[in-house]
Amino acid sequence: MFTTDLNDRSERRRLGRKVRAYLVHIFTASGVAFAFLAMAEVIKADLDPRWVFGWLTLAVLIDAADGPLARLWDVESHAPRIMGGTIDLIVDYLTFTFIPLVLVWRMDWLPGWDGLWVTLAMVASLFGFANTSAKQAQDGFFLGFPSYWNVVAYYVGLIAVEYGPLGGHVSLCILFVLAALTVIPIRFVYPNRVSMPWRAVVTGGGVLWLGLLLALLPTFPGLPDWGGTGVLWLSFVFPAFYFGLSFWLDWTEGRS
Repeated sequence: MFTTDLNDRSERRRLGRKVRAYLVHIFTASGVAFAFLAMAEVIKADLDPRWVFGWLTLAVLIDAADGPLARLWDVESHAPRIMGGTIDLIVDYLTFTFIPLVLVWRMDWLPGWDGLWVTLAMVASLFGFANTSAKQAQDGFFLGFPSYWNVVAYYVGLIAVEYGPLGGHVSLCILFVLAALTVIPIRFVYPNRVSMPWRAVVTGGGVLWLGLLLALLPTFPGLPDWGGTGVLWLSFVFPAFYFGLSFWLDWTEGRS
């Protein structure tokens, strides 16, 4: 009787861990629902980019949470038949790259052959996602620019509206540089896997920066009266820090 009870409890625990693991997979896959909602807004005749970035932000929050949950609950061991990493890559490509760049094209924020420019960035991002060495999680890095095209698209909209044609040309130059950095073997910080104390600094700074970008969303792509161009330039502090820290850590740790 005692042995039977122990076996029953063990089986219930095993089943509970399996159910929990599959729920994490469902949580990861739920990002595609927000991808759909964002794309549904992009194709509207009277599209509102604020809704697009609102849905994409929810997808980013899911992406930030599902990895730690998967590691905490050992999803790979308890739900091995489903490749959560594959789900994550598909959803990330849609929400980090494809939809934001389609929005840039749809809003006509870039000069010239903007369809060609965004396609170039999409192809570079595909190579980044397909690179088997792209995630160097144990070392706390991504190899190549980690396809944060959702953020790039947000800034392209702000710059295009605030600075007009000049802003469009500056944004195009930035797009070319980032597309090149996507396939060049330069490492960028993996925010929630980089070594301490940088993990706390990057995470805390990232949360504050995200809060600032969300504060700009109600008037997007215009700037709010309470901040003007000053708040736009303030928002560049964290991306500049992220790039600077990435290059410095890649250089110093690569040499060592």
